[in-house]
Amino acid sequence: MKISINIQPDHPDTEISITCPVLTPEVEKLISMVRVLDSKLTVKKDSEVFLLGLDEILYLEAMERKCFVYTKSEVYESDAKMYELEQQLAASGFFRVSKSNLLNLKHIQSLRTDINHRIRITMTNGEQLIASRMYADELRERLGLK
Repeated sequence: MKISINIQPDHPDTEISITCPVLTPEVEKLISMVRVLDSKLTVKKDSEVFLLGLDEILYLEAMERKCFVYTKSEVYESDAKMYELEQQLAASGFFRVSKSNLLNLKHIQSLRTDINHRIRITMTNGEQLIASRMYADELRERLGLK
């Protein structure tokens, strides 16, 4: 892979151009990472590619080696791994609450202490997620509840 940077003080905006012989999964991953910087996440549904604003995303779920992205009304799939998304989205208000769930803190409606020091989280769409014991204390700290 070759990277070229062309600095032009008179250019009005930052522009990223990718030239490749074919759109590979690696190139798609690179595009996805750049989109996250622009507050967008590249996802798929029914062989169609969508660019989701991060504010639209309620939570992400890893299941059977796939990563699903949930909004209020739709479910999409991401080619990225959960740990990659966690790293990319951490600065944008997302927090890992279990081995398989990463949620947008802005879309938490309520919290309730559950058995075994876990937290039952109700999202703005009514879905409920469980924060495992491993992540519960850090979640409370992040939300200023501790």
